[in-house]
Amino acid sequence: MAHSLIQRRQEAERARAEAYARSLRHVSQRTRPPPDFEKAIDEVKRGFAADVLRDASAWKPKLKTRDAARLRVAAARYLFARYPVAEHLEQIWIDCTGLGADEIALRKRWYIVAAGGGSLHKAGAGAWLSRKEIHAFLNPPSGLGFEEAIWHAIARSYTDDPSLALRIARSGIAATPRAQLGFWREVARFFCVHPTTIEEMGDISDYLAHRHRRDRTFSLKGRTLASLGRQMRAWHRELATIARIEAARRRVEAARNRALGLSAGPSNSWPGAPIADWSWSPSCKVGGKRGEFVVIQLRTAVDLVAETQAMRHCVASYAAKCIAGHASIWSLRHRSAGTAERMLTIELDGRFRAVQVRGFANRAPCAEERKVLERWARARGVAIP
Repeated sequence: MAHSLIQRRQEAERARAEAYARSLRHVSQRTRPPPDFEKAIDEVKRGFAADVLRDASAWKPKLKTRDAARLRVAAARYLFARYPVAEHLEQIWIDCTGLGADEIALRKRWYIVAAGGGSLHKAGAGAWLSRKEIHAFLNPPSGLGFEEAIWHAIARSYTDDPSLALRIARSGIAATPRAQLGFWREVARFFCVHPTTIEEMGDISDYLAHRHRRDRTFSLKGRTLASLGRQMRAWHRELATIARIEAARRRVEAARNRALGLSAGPSNSWPGAPIADWSWSPSCKVGGKRGEFVVIQLRTAVDLVAETQAMRHCVASYAAKCIAGHASIWSLRHRSAGTAERMLTIELDGRFRAVQVRGFANRAPCAEERKVLERWARARGVAIP
């Protein structure tokens, strides 16, 4: 039945009212809650109430930010700081992802002591660093993390070249266990005497870690950069041979299980980092390439072996670190016309920072690859030095 004129007018009026309400919802801003200053104070003070310098209830900051990390830093400065400190010490109030409870407590204690004007040497830093090194640790170049600042301070005690000390701080040495600092201090001193690129430092450090695991008495005394390079390349060849033998063994075992109607056996995969794979199809050529760029995580021994054989480096030796959750390995590839070209292999640490980025035969990334890498890092929240 056709609607009357009055009904049509009423329906038109309701439609206009609904359209007006939708437009209001689209343009109006929701009222945001005020910054939670009390929560920031409570989080910072927890476990360190005896070290508080000022009345927490009297804190009246003129902050508009609602970012919890920035509020914690501001609260820490108010409660504990008599003096400003470097950013690597304040980082513990911003993000402690991937750190154990003891390490978190240590870094907070060091911040409180340094910001309060106390002695880090007496607070425990003297177990690892000399007084001169502690002074360098408290005054590092900008952009260094906590562990990097420690190794920059150690390197500065062995060399007057600030750029060399910075290379050592940003190498894989900074990711080594602090319990093994004595051995790695010897390695840092070796690189101060035998300067090289950060890429070669990383490669040789991988080999030295392998030797140190097998022989705790291993020493660098009397060795040269050339001799270590030869030994490292021989180790790479050994790894490649072992990988081929292991791959053949798995193929035979899988074929035997299929013939017997059994399952394929235990999985050689691990959970990996909680970061999704990524793809990007640029609208124009990048480095003369069209098609699609992808970054995928390698979560199986087979994938690591294949990456090692294709890229001619030793990433297969990182399987134990990946299984333990201390690292994740990623592969940047370019797909076009049904083929995939491997471009870079990336190692992330437990805090999603790029520790190593290598191309074929351990070369450094080129400018075009770096741009794609930085786009992926921004999309996935990865930190790239």
